[in-house]
Amino acid sequence: MALRFEILGRFNRARAARLTLPHFTCQTPLFMPVGTQGTIKGLTTDQLEDIGCQIILGNTYHLELRPGSQLIDDLGGLHKFMNWKRASLTDSGGFQMVSLLHLADITEEGVTFQNNIGADIIMALDDVVKTTITGPRIEEAMYRTLRWIDRCIAAHKKPDVQNLFGIVQGGLDPVLRDICVRGLVERNLPGYAIGGLAGGEDKDSFWRVVAQCTAGLPENKPRYVMGVGYPLDIVVCSALGADMYDCVYPTRTARFGTALVPEGVLKLKHNAMATDERPIDPTCSCMVCKKYTRAYLHCLVTKDAMGSQLLSYHNLSFMMRLSRDLHMSILEGRFPEFVRGFLRVQFPKGDVPQWVRNAMEVAGIDISECCASTKCLTPSVQGPPFVMTVGSSI
Repeated sequence: MALRFEILGRFNRARAARLTLPHFTCQTPLFMPVGTQGTIKGLTTDQLEDIGCQIILGNTYHLELRPGSQLIDDLGGLHKFMNWKRASLTDSGGFQMVSLLHLADITEEGVTFQNNIGADIIMALDDVVKTTITGPRIEEAMYRTLRWIDRCIAAHKKPDVQNLFGIVQGGLDPVLRDICVRGLVERNLPGYAIGGLAGGEDKDSFWRVVAQCTAGLPENKPRYVMGVGYPLDIVVCSALGADMYDCVYPTRTARFGTALVPEGVLKLKHNAMATDERPIDPTCSCMVCKKYTRAYLHCLVTKDAMGSQLLSYHNLSFMMRLSRDLHMSILEGRFPEFVRGFLRVQFPKGDVPQWVRNAMEVAGIDISECCASTKCLTPSVQGPPFVMTVGSSI
C-alpha cells in the first residue's frame, strides 16, 4: 500500500489528518482542483503550488482520448508530462458513462483503463447512475460496481506506487449504500470514495448519505466525497467525517465572472463593480486580492480571458484557505467555533437551511446561536444584490 493516513486531531466525526502519498504529503480535509486533461485551465503548476494546492485531479477518460495513456507513460507519467511535483488523482471514468452515455454502450464488460497515467490515487471504475433515477437500475449499478472492484484489484499492476480507491454507490437507498460500504470495506482498500452524489438530489438526502457512508467506512482510511465543491457542502461533509473533495465549481464559476468570498459569491460582471476600488475579498491575501481591484476585474471578465484566469487563481486560493482553516481548527480544538463563524458570515440573518441544521445535529455541533427563530430555507442576500450565499452542490 503506497499510502499512510494519520489522524492528528478530531472533533466528534470530523478529523484532521496527514495523508502521505508517493509524490506528496497532504493535510486533510483537502480540496482537489479538477484538471481534466492535465491542466487547471488558466493556471500554471507553479501558481498551483503557490496557493497551496496538494492534489490535482485528472480525468482518466479524457486523458485516454487525448493525448493517450500510452504516450503519457512513454514520456514518464502524468507528473513529469505536466510538470507537477505534488500528488495527483485520476477519476474512474464512471461519471463520463453517465454524461456521455449517448456515445457509449455500458455492458458487464465495462471499460478498460490502464495504470499508465501514473497518479498517486486511481479510482476504481464504477457504474454511476444519476441520483434522480429510481427503480432496479440503482441496485444493478451498485452490484456491478462491487463486481468491477474485484476486476480492478486483479488488474492493478502497481499497488506499490499507486493506491486504488473503491467508490460507494447505491443512490439514495440506505440499504444499497450499506451493502456497498460493507462489500468495499471487506476488500481492505487504501481508501474509499462516496460517489453518485451532487447530481441534483435534495440536500437533506445528500447529507444523510454522506453521514451514513462515513459512519460505515474505516476510521483509519481516507474518505473522499466525489464532485462536491461548494464551500458550505465541504464544511458540512467535513463535520460528518469526510476528508477529500473535488469539483469544477471554483474554476467554472470563475469563467462566468463569479468570485468566491466568505459571504458567498461576488458577481464581478455586475455594473456596481465598475467603480469599486476594493479587492475581491479584503480578508484574502492571494496575489489577485493584493494587486487588483474589483473595477479592474470587472473590465476583464466582460472582455478578456485574463479575467477568468485571475478569478480562477483567487477562487482556488479561497478553497485552499478553506482547507487549511478546516484542518487547523480541528487540530487546535476550535472546530465548532469555526463552523459557527462560517455560518454566521454566510447567513447573517440566521436563515441557516434546515438541512444544515439537521446535519450539524448529527455532527454534534451546536449552531443554535447562528439560527433565527423563524426558519427560512431560501438563499439569503447580503448587502448589494451581487453578493449572495451558495448552499448546494453541483
